Amino acid sequence: MQKYKPQHNRLLFIDRKINEGRFPNCSSLAEEWEVSSKTIQRDIEYLRYQLDAPIEYSAKERGFFYTEKNFSLPAMSIKESDIFAIYLAEELLEQYKGTPLYDRLSSVYKKIEDSLPEKQNNLDLSNVRFTVFSVPSTKIDPQIWDIAFNCVREKKRLEIHYQPPGKKASTRQLDPYHSVRYDGDWYLIGYCHKRQAVRTFSLSRFLKATELETEFQIPDDFEFDKISSSRFGVHWGGNEEQVTVQFTASAAPYIVEREWHPSQQIEKLPDGKIIMRLKTINSFELQKWILSWGSQVKVLAPQPLIDSIKTELKKLIDNYF
Repeated sequence: MQKYKPQHNRLLFIDRKINEGRFPNCSSLAEEWEVSSKTIQRDIEYLRYQLDAPIEYSAKERGFFYTEKNFSLPAMSIKESDIFAIYLAEELLEQYKGTPLYDRLSSVYKKIEDSLPEKQNNLDLSNVRFTVFSVPSTKIDPQIWDIAFNCVREKKRLEIHYQPPGKKASTRQLDPYHSVRYDGDWYLIGYCHKRQAVRTFSLSRFLKATELETEFQIPDDFEFDKISSSRFGVHWGGNEEQVTVQFTASAAPYIVEREWHPSQQIEKLPDGKIIMRLKTINSFELQKWILSWGSQVKVLAPQPLIDSIKTELKKLIDNYF
């Protein structure tokens, strides 16, 4: 049979009419959809031979019917490769555990699976040999999540009771401009009325959140892509500076295979070592990343970063002696 891909909406229309039990035929279907009877006939053949629809023609009723009472055409047509992509996406949901987003997206994927044809829904994915290890994630109160993200969407001021690490909790009002997912946590970036400046807040540290009636406007000079371009991690702000670090020859292959920062420039040295230069701010995440490479890295500039790394290393040594 000639390969033919009919319009999916028309297939759903035919399926609905057959399920009504009124025995539609090619002429009646063609007249209602405003196409030719030959087009409908090709659709019927496609349903019968490509989608395994149990369609028969009743000479007595002069129309089509389903031999299986509970048959219904799925709301989507999907390839096996698409099903595999859905499977992988569902595995990736693990990284959102601890947030209401996980349950909601899991529900969406379940609906997609339920809408697939039976022969596609029964594909054996037990031997796909793909695993996603999720990063450690913070836990967020579902009610706080809903309130916070509604304020982001609706541009409503948010009052929060916030618990910074190692400090007393405080109440403040926040105009949430933008939300960010990073390293297992969700953050809100917005104007803090207590500090009178744009700040970053971890959603997992919200002890309480209240949506206020006050609406706000995001300032024209707030451009998230611009202010976040210099960050290393999730925190930004402060002066951008040139950071220069040197990696050993053994660490070099692991460094060059990734983009760690948009501004990074790599210089390869004759002995196999590399020098990385990047423009960023001296942040907690930057220092944590540098320290994670242990003896494989050495900071060459700027001096304040070198001094900060030395101080941290001294504290680390003192822990063991």
